[in-house]
Amino acid sequence: MPINELRSITIFAKTAELGSLRKAAEAQSMTPQAASQALAQLEQHLGVRLFHRTTRSMSLTDAGRHFLDMALPALTNLQRALEVTRRTTDEIAGPLRIVGPRSVFGPVFWPLLDEFCKLYPEVQPDVELDDRIGNWVEDRVDVGFRIGLSAAEGVIARKLFPLQLIVCAAPGYLARYGAPESVEALGTHRCTAFRSPGTGRVLPWRVKTDEDITDLQVQPSLCVNDEELETQAVLAGHAIGQLTGIAAASHIRAGRLVPLLTQHVADASSAFVYYGSRAAQPVRVRAFIDLAVKRLAGNTEFVLAAEELAKAEAKGRAHVSSLDPAP
Repeated sequence: MPINELRSITIFAKTAELGSLRKAAEAQSMTPQAASQALAQLEQHLGVRLFHRTTRSMSLTDAGRHFLDMALPALTNLQRALEVTRRTTDEIAGPLRIVGPRSVFGPVFWPLLDEFCKLYPEVQPDVELDDRIGNWVEDRVDVGFRIGLSAAEGVIARKLFPLQLIVCAAPGYLARYGAPESVEALGTHRCTAFRSPGTGRVLPWRVKTDEDITDLQVQPSLCVNDEELETQAVLAGHAIGQLTGIAAASHIRAGRLVPLLTQHVADASSAFVYYGSRAAQPVRVRAFIDLAVKRLAGNTEFVLAAEELAKAEAKGRAHVSSLDPAP
């Protein structure tokens, strides 16, 4: 019969500690017969007797004492490692590696991280926001966020909310330059463009035409690689911009921005949270995923319904048309 070395060494060490094979068996939740068999297998495997046995007691032989002196430190360290790992799995504490896109996700991520840190102060988040697409396994990521599905194998992706691309402008811009009545009319307007931090490429605007999403090349009067900077430029009235719902939704609802050409809003992409198998996750990782899904899945804070967009556009155009054009 194959020997279970770890079990046999454990019963050996416990027998030496308690001086009784019966007591050692009880301590290890084993039957005396199973404990006796494990010890006999270990002695046969090593080719030495480990104990002197009498009807009343068991004492270590010289070989048994020598083996215990060498084996006990390693066994103690192994038991300690098992206990520490088991304890950290059950506690919401320890390091938590999180990644996500830098240029879009900041306004979404900070409230989530803030709440999580207040709930679980013993967790140490290690956050990297970067627009490059890294290797989920090699980077040892616990939880990630992406716009679009992750390409990594073995990763579970959970959709959170659609990412809208909304053409919008400040009322001040519209009062001065007017509002485009069609996608084609954008060619006569001042527009912003976004340069991908990852590739350096100037990204086209994406617009919905019927049920298709098409790329629209604009001649930018302002080009940036940071969405917050682009949002501020649009709010200041320097140009029309195509902003994500993450950046634009609160400003549209407050009247600081007017959505334009709302029938062409592109919403083919979505924000996702991704992670490995839940079965192997520490509690702290599961707690963060659960909070992310609870707060962000189906969240309407960063998404405007078609009716809400249409009403905001009509209201903004009506307000601007009532103003005298700026000199």
